[in-house]
Amino acid sequence: MTLLRPQFTRLIKGAARNVQRDDLNDLHAFSVIAEECNFTKAAARLGMSQSALSHALRRLETRLGIRLLIRTTRNVAPSEAGMRLLARLAPALENIEEGLRAVGNLRETPSGTIRITASEHACDTVLWPVLKDWLPQYPEIEVELSIDQRMTDIVDHRFDAGVRIGEAVAKDMIAVRIGPDLRLIIVGAPSYLDRHGVPKTPQDLISHRGVNLRLLSANTIYSWELEKDGHEVRIKLEGSLIFDSPRMVLRGAMDGFGLAFVNENEAVPHLASGALRQVLSDWTPPFAGYYLYYPSRRQQSAAFSLLVERLRANVRG
Repeated sequence: MTLLRPQFTRLIKGAARNVQRDDLNDLHAFSVIAEECNFTKAAARLGMSQSALSHALRRLETRLGIRLLIRTTRNVAPSEAGMRLLARLAPALENIEEGLRAVGNLRETPSGTIRITASEHACDTVLWPVLKDWLPQYPEIEVELSIDQRMTDIVDHRFDAGVRIGEAVAKDMIAVRIGPDLRLIIVGAPSYLDRHGVPKTPQDLISHRGVNLRLLSANTIYSWELEKDGHEVRIKLEGSLIFDSPRMVLRGAMDGFGLAFVNENEAVPHLASGALRQVLSDWTPPFAGYYLYYPSRRQQSAAFSLLVERLRANVRG
């Protein structure tokens, strides 16, 4: 430890005096590998081949004369020296990105890539209806949507923003409402309800089977949150099916495997066709819908600001 620290400091200072474009590219490649802990994911994120990425890392390690990553057959992790470099490097790269954004904002034509993580339902209902008309107006803007049910850390994974329901957004984020109220409702197939009866109260649900949803972020089964006249009830039903996809939960209910707690707007067509029936409708009030959220400390590009305003205007409209 005591021998490594001054040696490593001299290496970094020596490298800093001779930083060229290739150095910056290799340092960026190293930071992405260290964040992802996986060469395949890092290569995909950087848009380069794994062999080119490995070459960039070897070139950087050779130049510094020290190993930055520890590789095993399954994992990649920063070495002690790599962790120290990463601690210094991350703020510097962030400052460079901020500077590029600031310069890019001076352009007359908005451009650049906007990376957003959102659930599939949010993409279907609030993002894509806006993007399909908005994007053709700005040919130099590229939007990358990452569909994920988890609450992804947008700072660690370098997303510009995320979209989730309001109650799930961290308090230290700027949150902009971009969708109408939502409502989760309890539904079941007519064949299931004919066999097991129609529940009249939340207590009646105890004797029913459920098609359940697993929350990947918390790795738990979602509890149904019911409310009426200020009285709140949380219910978990036993069942033979658990999905991590809300659409498959709906499918399981349609096929008669039990009751399900689903987004109303996804169930409406099936309610209209008679494939599903709603129960306990007075126990499922609406709640605040989707918000786009992003870090308050990060300077946003002109392209991102335009998209935020368009999404906000869509709600007002």
